[in-house]
Amino acid sequence: MATQPVQNQQTQAPPIDHERVHRFVETLVNDVGTAMRGGLCYIGDKLGIFKALADAGKVTASELAQRTNLNERYLREWLHAMVTAEYVYYDPWSKTYFLPPEHALALANEDFPFFVGGFMEMIVPTVSMAPRVAEAFRTGKGVPQADYPPEMFESIERGTMPWYRNKLVQEWIPTMPSVQKKLQNGCEAADTGCGGGLALITMAKAFPKSHFYGFDSHAGSLERARRNAENAGVADRVKFEVLDCKYLPERKFDFVTSFDVIHDSVDPLGVLKSVCKSLRPDGTYLWLEMNCSHEVSENINPVGRFLYSVSTLYCMTVSLAHEGAGIGAAMGEPKARELAQQAGFSHFRRLPIDDPFSMLYELKT
Repeated sequence: MATQPVQNQQTQAPPIDHERVHRFVETLVNDVGTAMRGGLCYIGDKLGIFKALADAGKVTASELAQRTNLNERYLREWLHAMVTAEYVYYDPWSKTYFLPPEHALALANEDFPFFVGGFMEMIVPTVSMAPRVAEAFRTGKGVPQADYPPEMFESIERGTMPWYRNKLVQEWIPTMPSVQKKLQNGCEAADTGCGGGLALITMAKAFPKSHFYGFDSHAGSLERARRNAENAGVADRVKFEVLDCKYLPERKFDFVTSFDVIHDSVDPLGVLKSVCKSLRPDGTYLWLEMNCSHEVSENINPVGRFLYSVSTLYCMTVSLAHEGAGIGAAMGEPKARELAQQAGFSHFRRLPIDDPFSMLYELKT
């Protein structure tokens, strides 16, 4: 029998759910508004407006202008943006604006563990590199770290300082009793990718018998680190060196740290191998990464939205700029374990730290 020709059936597109379209457009408008407001948050942090509001209580735009010595018209428009975002409350009867103390902690108190001013400062220098990153989408290359403006590194320093000020000595190190004892008795410790040196300075102030060494390939950050150590009165015990962290001194340190560094390294495995060799036989390595899953479906939350964005605009591209691994900020624990094993570490433990932003690993040779 002759076979019958198969009739081509045209696949019909599913019907459009117009209510779903409407909800998604609302989401897009909200996201665009949020992005634009990021620039205003940068201004509010940069000009000290959030701090002025925190100190003022209920205040009119005119009174805030007098307190800040800023233009009243600009302030009023800025305030209205903050009111619509529900950062600031507004009383239409008295025409006064009020920053609630709960909001002021995160926006204006640099001692608060979850102060976000540093990350607000990061918005403009990061987004300003978007045209360069867009070109990298075409080439597959990246934007070198050295091409980012100095404010990028200052913002990272301010963003991470609350971790060191509130958690490093009080919470993180006590989960490693042997490390704490060595630091108290006097030992040699190092930080790889130390940036402005704030972690080392915090430890130096807490453990006066120990000596600390900071290594980073970014010379501008180390200039700031030396000033920070001088201002803190610990320059005699905290030394900094411009160095590719793949070439650390061997068998010298009792304790080595890396804070939010490995995932954007050009050669993360090379750095970890160097750390492994730099430890004395009974030494310990403390490694901090962002608290996220390696599965994107488990990162659909505010932290995930931040991480993938900053990773694309900074973390991943500064690695790919030098034909690096380009791991990105959302590494996750499985990748960390894999790298640790390849680097030669025999012990890997996730520390019992409950932190919305950070995961910490204890590694030993």
